[in-house]
Amino acid sequence: MLSTALFDYDLPKELIARYPAEKRGTSRMLVVDRATGHAEPHVFGDILSWLSPGDVLVWNDTKVLKGRMFARRMPDVATGAKFEILLVSPENGVPGLWNVLIKPGKRAKNGVRAALCDQEGNADPHGNFFEVVEKRGDGYLVRFSDPDITRLQERYGHIPLPPYIGREAEASDTERYQTVYARCPGAVAAPTAGLHFTDEILDAARAKGVLTRALTLHVGPGTFKPVETENAEEHKMHVETFDLPEETAETINTARRAGKKIMAVGTTTVRVLESCAAPDGTLTPRRGETGIFLYPPYKPRVVDRLLTNFHLPKSTLLMLVSCFAAREHILAAYELAKREKFHFYSYGDCMLLK
Repeated sequence: MLSTALFDYDLPKELIARYPAEKRGTSRMLVVDRATGHAEPHVFGDILSWLSPGDVLVWNDTKVLKGRMFARRMPDVATGAKFEILLVSPENGVPGLWNVLIKPGKRAKNGVRAALCDQEGNADPHGNFFEVVEKRGDGYLVRFSDPDITRLQERYGHIPLPPYIGREAEASDTERYQTVYARCPGAVAAPTAGLHFTDEILDAARAKGVLTRALTLHVGPGTFKPVETENAEEHKMHVETFDLPEETAETINTARRAGKKIMAVGTTTVRVLESCAAPDGTLTPRRGETGIFLYPPYKPRVVDRLLTNFHLPKSTLLMLVSCFAAREHILAAYELAKREKFHFYSYGDCMLLK
């Protein structure tokens, strides 16, 4: 049994980052030796010190949907019940049909229609709407009146900041809650370790001879789901869609054969690589779904160094990070980060496990 309580820690509320660093790329970085647990504070720009020519820096290029929307129940949108929805995934490529989360769910009966609210919060009874098709587990299948989901996001959508940030999304979040290399729309949350990179830092890495490659994993709402079972191994992991391109797999395989290091940007990148790795660490390119749950004593097969943000207590992400170094070392590093007033979670500072 792996006790969930082993991954608990206390965090003062004031250390939860409510906004990103004033300038992208200026966050702090706690560098932790995987073997000894020795930890030292650095600035993020120092990351190039742990990348050598021929090493591979691999990241998740998913893009966060402007998928948080509000609506009023029809036909009387002036007095109708207010809904909040979150886009999760399209339904098998059928235009206008989406899997979503809805609050309050008890009002979302089959056949209910709700008019979407504009950025000022106003709903037009003759404008765009969604209709509830059916309930599915914790979510719902809905049909939008306009099948062009990109157009709907631009007109009605908001960036879905994690609830622990404790504020509504602002105009600046549209840019800052995306990585500079975000390319493939589909995530409900950002792969936050990548938020620290700037184009200039990436250019400097390439100039040094570092190879940069992308893969895709669309972060789902389950990423925020806490482990509620006493035995962590009984936790039901969420499933997310991914794509590991042939070029990325082959570059990493070649680099590993040459004795070069693989640095993963974020836990989502690790999940894809470990999902596609043979026991010897050789990668096979593929796309599909993964529900992989990594926790000690699992040892990563592909990744040598991990850049990651600081994660919530009792979370699957903290358990994954504890596969890279002893749990005691990780929690000790977290305590040091607290003493040094590092900022935690999505918009916070980061940790490099080397």
